[in-house]
Amino acid sequence: MLRVRKAADRGHANHGWLDTWHTFSFDTYHDPAYMGFRALRVINEDHVAAGKGFPTHAHRDMEIVTVVLEGALEHKDSTGGGSVLRPGEVQRMTAGRGIRHSEFNPSPTEPLHLFQIWILPAERGLEPGYEQKDFSDRLRTGELTLAAAPGARDGAMNIHQDAGVYVAWLKEGKSVAHDLAPGRHAWLQVGRQPVTLNGMELSPGDGVAVSEERRLEVAGAGEIILFDLN
Repeated sequence: MLRVRKAADRGHANHGWLDTWHTFSFDTYHDPAYMGFRALRVINEDHVAAGKGFPTHAHRDMEIVTVVLEGALEHKDSTGGGSVLRPGEVQRMTAGRGIRHSEFNPSPTEPLHLFQIWILPAERGLEPGYEQKDFSDRLRTGELTLAAAPGARDGAMNIHQDAGVYVAWLKEGKSVAHDLAPGRHAWLQVGRQPVTLNGMELSPGDGVAVSEERRLEVAGAGEIILFDLN
């Protein structure tokens, strides 16, 4: 079963410096039909103006994964973590029992386009942590790349939930496939270009909740994020 969440139906807010779209209920946007999906709690697609960003703020008891599509994101946090995230790199932050961080677009001229994802952890009160990894070599091949998973399996970053976070930069004329184990679910999030999922056409920004499917095949020429969920 495939249930499409159309891009234009998401929550939306434009603050001038920040143009943001909420797949699930977030901040002042509330939709009881879209409070999350399985362990997924937030998928925000953010466009951040040059030189702007989020000042220091707090999170707790959440696994936060960030994927940059365009531009750069400067990150600093209370664990001492600090870096600049660019396309091809993925960031994982365990908020655990409490973490404070800031996120800015460091460019004086270029916009920033990113997805930020929140995943509910399997347990509360975890030790806060930060990790960033460059997957660009694998992504350039067009393959579906595991970026985050429990136990950091297959070279992924570690997250504290039974979920696999995959990223792909699709290539025209090729497809990627993912098999779901019995009882597993998935969410597909589309980036900046249209794709097809099992032959169904999807537009940029669309999301799809997947249940009771055994195989997913995605084709197109853009970015996708695929979540394999318990």
